[in-house]
Amino acid sequence: MNAPQHQHAQAADKARVLAEALPYIQRFHGKTIVVKFGGNAMSDELLKASFARDVVLLKLVGMNPVVVHGGGPQIETALARVGKKGEFVQGMRVTDAETMDVVEMVLGGQVNKEVVELVNQAGGKAVGLTGQDGGFIRAKKMLLETRDNGKVDIGQVGEIEAIDPAVISTLEQGGFIPVVAPIGTGRDGTTYNINADLVAGKLAEILRAEKLVVLTNTPGVLDKSGKLLTGLTPKKIDDLVAKGVISGGMLPKIGSVLDAARAGVRSCHIIDGRVPHALLLEVLTDEGVGTVIRSK
Repeated sequence: MNAPQHQHAQAADKARVLAEALPYIQRFHGKTIVVKFGGNAMSDELLKASFARDVVLLKLVGMNPVVVHGGGPQIETALARVGKKGEFVQGMRVTDAETMDVVEMVLGGQVNKEVVELVNQAGGKAVGLTGQDGGFIRAKKMLLETRDNGKVDIGQVGEIEAIDPAVISTLEQGGFIPVVAPIGTGRDGTTYNINADLVAGKLAEILRAEKLVVLTNTPGVLDKSGKLLTGLTPKKIDDLVAKGVISGGMLPKIGSVLDAARAGVRSCHIIDGRVPHALLLEVLTDEGVGTVIRSK
């Protein structure tokens, strides 16, 4: 193929992709899409830039993206600097007062501002929040259950008591993109570190989001032989777990997504954050790049 023909073919491909995106843009116009940002997508410079551009594009075509981020590796690095070693119980970080100070500094400061800056650099108007802002995430201490029905106190780790969506709605109406750090406040003013997947799932439910999209370091929900499963419903997932098709390790990954689907978030997506522009591909193309779980 000579050069002009090759260019025409490339242009035709681009036109086809744009045309394919139109029905999705129409369908999701004015709808809220909650995105959990984490994993590789959050540590690789190219993937970070492509994520930020995706978020800005979704906002510009009339959707309302809300970003919730984690920051485990960054917390580990900061704790190591002050000579503390992370300790985990049942996958949850034990969080004493000193650790909580570091968590707040890293999540609410460093990581949150970095994500805000990324989106702004891509041409969006991002505003960073923690659950403390406007008191929008009310939390309470999470007690882990032991096998013998005891309770373990792991410090300032919270579960969500309530979410007040007013701050988010106000920002959305002003054309801003909210970027949320998963920290909440208790009734007595204690701050709590909350799992980011939990915050994203609950926020999608409270905001009556059209979609919850979780970026992970896997292609999506896999069966035991590593094959991608999609077009799932909570009932189908229960069946697959009962049959042993989806195994234990996959369950914690999809727990908060399943809860959101059960609570009526129309479609929940677990996608491969290692793919550039994964968010756009999932929301605006027929193929998508992950697992879709529909509420019904």
